[in-house]
Amino acid sequence: EYSCEYGSLKFYALCGVGGVLSCGLTHTAVVPLDLVKCRMQVDPQKYKSIFNGFSVTVKEDGVRGLAKGWAPTFIGYSMQGLCKFGFYEVFKILYGNMLGEENAYLWRTSLYLAASASAEFFADIALAPMEAAKVRIQTQPGYANTLREAVPKMFGEEGIWAFYKGVAPLWMR
Repeated sequence: EYSCEYGSLKFYALCGVGGVLSCGLTHTAVVPLDLVKCRMQVDPQKYKSIFNGFSVTVKEDGVRGLAKGWAPTFIGYSMQGLCKFGFYEVFKILYGNMLGEENAYLWRTSLYLAASASAEFFADIALAPMEAAKVRIQTQPGYANTLREAVPKMFGEEGIWAFYKGVAPLWMR
């Protein structure tokens, strides 16, 4: 017995929920490490190594400072996981149906690659706004401490483009 029919809306929803849990939770769990990595990239003179970066951050912002950017990380990577896992299955079935059963089997590796790339295209569009806010919060001291502060400030300064400047690099990654 299966929990749902393959290719049904419930199937896609469960795949999406799996993506939310696997991407949103894991990326949020490593926010302190990501925060220090981003700061090392932006200011290598101040954040000389991982351990030094943790030490400087705790000295300046306290232990809670290591959680800066957790909300956009959780929301952004949850959205990315939803799209990545859900759309992968959508595209896999769509492309498989376009090829026909025999060709879908013969070309399955290429089919999976195309489905994955298609899903990632949309997943990165979903991630980009929150990733942009997260990077501002983590790397620009005094810019904003929370998502609620960062989003209106970014929109006011640069409009909607502020949230999508990083989408092309995400696609390239």
